Amino acid sequence: MLLFVAIRVFAPESVGDTLSNSVRDFFTLSISVVIESLPFVFLGILLSIGVQVWLPEGFLLRRLPRDPVARRVTISLLGVLLPVCECGNVPLARGLILRGLSIGEAMTFLVAAPILNPVTIITTYQAFGWDDGILVSRILGGFVIANLIGWIYSRHPEPMRLLTPGFQASCARAGHEAPATRTRRSVDMFRTETSAMLPALFVGSAVAGIIQVGISRDLLITLGQNPVLSVFALMALAFVIAICSNVDAFFILAFGSTFMPGAIVAFLVFGPVIDVKMLALMRTTFTARTLLQLSLLVGLAAAALGLAVNALA
Repeated sequence: MLLFVAIRVFAPESVGDTLSNSVRDFFTLSISVVIESLPFVFLGILLSIGVQVWLPEGFLLRRLPRDPVARRVTISLLGVLLPVCECGNVPLARGLILRGLSIGEAMTFLVAAPILNPVTIITTYQAFGWDDGILVSRILGGFVIANLIGWIYSRHPEPMRLLTPGFQASCARAGHEAPATRTRRSVDMFRTETSAMLPALFVGSAVAGIIQVGISRDLLITLGQNPVLSVFALMALAFVIAICSNVDAFFILAFGSTFMPGAIVAFLVFGPVIDVKMLALMRTTFTARTLLQLSLLVGLAAAALGLAVNALA
C-alpha cells in the first residue's frame, strides 16, 4: 500500500499516459477491491479476537442449542448480530473454530453470514424492494443453502482433514498457549491473522482485476435474456467481480433490465460465498480440495435456485 501511495505522490502525471487502458483498468479494479474489502477484514479480525480473548470461556457455545440441526440454524442467523461482509467473516470463522465450533457449523456461518446480515438485507431491499421476489429469494435461498452445506460437512468422517496443515496446528495449540495478558494475546493474534489474511486479499484482488480486464462484459450481457444461460452468466460475473455483499445489490441493479430475476438471485447468493477474493481468503483455512467441493456445492445450489425463480417468473 505504501508503494502505491508513493507512486501516486511522486510519479509525474505523464507516467499514467504511457500505460495502456488495460493496465490502468487492472490497477483501478484491483486496488478498488482491496480498498472496499480492507475495513471489513480488519473488523472481522477484531471480532475474532473479541470472541477468542475477551469473551468468557464457552460464553458463545454454551448458548447454542444442543440439537445439531437447531444449532446450525442458530449459527446461520449469527450474521444478523455481526454485520460484517464476507471478507471479515473468514477470520471470524477461524476464531469460532478455535473456540470449539465444528467445521460443519463454521461452514454454515461462512455461507449464511454475508447474506443474512442487516446491511445486506437493507441494501437489497433498497435496490429491488419486493419486485420479482428477489429479496425473499436471496434471504430464504441463503438460509437454506447455508444449512444444507453445514449438514453435508457435519457428516464428514474426518473433518480436520478439511483444514490446511497450518490451521490444524493452530487448532492443536488452542488452549495450550503460554500464559499472557489479554492485551498481549490480542496483539499477537492481530499480527497472526493479518499476516494470514492480507497476502491472500492482495492476491485475490489482483486475480479479480486480471479476470475482469480479460473477460468481455458484453459477452455476458448478450446471454442475459436466456432463462438458463443468464443464470450461469451472472454467476460467472459474481465470481469475477468479487464485490462486497453489502453493496452488490446496487451493482447488479444496473443489469436489472437486461437479466432475468433468477439470474440476479443466483448472482446475489453465489457471489458473497464464492468469488476469487473469497477463495483466496478461505485458502488460509481450508484445503484446495475442500474449496473445490464447496464451490461446486454452492454453485449447484445457487443455479438451482436461480433456475427455479426464472421458471416461476
